[in-house]
Amino acid sequence: MRIISYKDAEKKDNPHGVTVHRLYDTEHAQVMHMELGPGDALKKHSTPVDVFFYILEGEGIVEIGDEQQTVTKDMLVDSPAKIPHRLMNESDGVFRFLVVKVPRQTEQTKMV
Repeated sequence: MRIISYKDAEKKDNPHGVTVHRLYDTEHAQVMHMELGPGDALKKHSTPVDVFFYILEGEGIVEIGDEQQTVTKDMLVDSPAKIPHRLMNESDGVFRFLVVKVPRQTEQTKMV
């Protein structure tokens, strides 16, 4: 059995300049824990595989394609492959979420 706290997981450098911990990374799937502080945002980008976000804490805005919606704790957001997306924290608190990619991507993420 393998148990990992996100606080102990490897930090991953990323083009967004935000806190990312690698929780799970195999040839089949990838799970990252992301944390956006007040005013932080991911840069708009697209991935070559489907992604879903599971909100752990706080409130944020998810933008996928031309749609934007506010999301909160315990919501799951489906983000289809090759559609530009980003997450933003316009609140005064922390916004934490999981990013799950299945299958694990083999091509590079594209910044928009």
